[in-house]
Amino acid sequence: QVQLVESGGGLAQVGGSLRLSCAASGFPFDTYAMTWARQPPGKEIEWVSGIVMDGTKAEYSDSVKDRFTISRDNRKNTLYLQMNSLKPEDTALYFCGKAARSGWAPLQNIRAFNSWGQGTQVTVSS
Repeated sequence: QVQLVESGGGLAQVGGSLRLSCAASGFPFDTYAMTWARQPPGKEIEWVSGIVMDGTKAEYSDSVKDRFTISRDNRKNTLYLQMNSLKPEDTALYFCGKAARSGWAPLQNIRAFNSWGQGTQVTVSS
């Protein structure tokens, strides 16, 4: 079955960096778009970034654009999120998600993704 396991979260200083990873298994990784979403404490889950199946196109929310970079290694079945210039408002539980269907997916529509990992906590301290 589909399994998504996030790692790489932790405590970071304002202005610091972290790299999240998402190890995927149980499906043909290179045929599905993938996404990152996050849930800040006490708030709703929000879309962060998405990437097409071959990694040639990515999209970002306005709140992380120019600071975060999504990427994937289809040989390793792994999704990444490089987070730079971290801010306190980036504190959240971060999830990786798999598109509901193979091929094209509307990257900014969180409802197009239906399988999620357990999440990894990111805390940015000032």
